[in-house]
Amino acid sequence: VQLQASGGGLVQPGGSLTLSCVGSGFSLDYWGIGWFRQATGKEREGISCIGNGDGVTYYAESMRGRFTISKDNAKNTVYLQMNNLKPEDTAVYSCAADSAQGSGRHFCKYGMDHWGKGTQVTVSS
Repeated sequence: VQLQASGGGLVQPGGSLTLSCVGSGFSLDYWGIGWFRQATGKEREGISCIGNGDGVTYYAESMRGRFTISKDNAKNTVYLQMNNLKPEDTAVYSCAADSAQGSGRHFCKYGMDHWGKGTQVTVSS
């Protein structure tokens, strides 16, 4: 199982960015998938996760309405559209996947089994 995130970079406050994560060795048709981030000196937090048990999408409250997760099963790719970015959104963003049955909320809260290398997002003027 491999996951490769891309699309990070430097963006001004209020700007937008879309991250992509391509998976291989598994199928998004059956696996849960999610986006996480970790800022310097802070704990990792789940941003948005799609469960494979109920198919429901979970969003962390602080990012609900600004971030949108989507996936293309045919391309085995998950996206994270981020709008109205703030300096506090600066972090390393990673995607993760899990084959166990679980809800999006569970995955975002407890993490997932397989992780990709993150991509840096810096929000600064």
